[in-house]
Amino acid sequence: MNDKKKPAKANEKQSEMRELADTIFVRDFVVDCNVGVYAEEQGVTQKVRFTVEARLQKDVFSVEDEMAEVPSYADIIDIIVALARGGHIKLVETFAEKIAAQVLADKRIAAVRVVLEKLERGPLRGVEIIRPPSKAAAREFGRG
Repeated sequence: MNDKKKPAKANEKQSEMRELADTIFVRDFVVDCNVGVYAEEQGVTQKVRFTVEARLQKDVFSVEDEMAEVPSYADIIDIIVALARGGHIKLVETFAEKIAAQVLADKRIAAVRVVLEKLERGPLRGVEIIRPPSKAAAREFGRG
């Protein structure tokens, strides 16, 4: 997620009035991935469903209707696809951590929730993480 263009400064009054931050998200995005620690998961792909919610800083929102003012959900999709194409990852927890770290690299994002669900080879299973791992971040996503 790049800060290519300096976003327009939000109206100070608008920013002060905001008690809630906006969220960008990608939900139910299914990608073929090389992920898993078990022998039957090595050398094959399996469908993994991703849900990523990124809570923006409270002073980040569109004022001028310009894409450069806010982080993009397209960037989240690009992060997921690049990691999925980047080679085998043993643990879904590691996959989720890598997504979270790259999303949080954009300083306009305050917190992120990442859910990965393996859709094949048995019952639905996966992981959910919230980063930073704090009570405040968990509350942002209704988890604390």
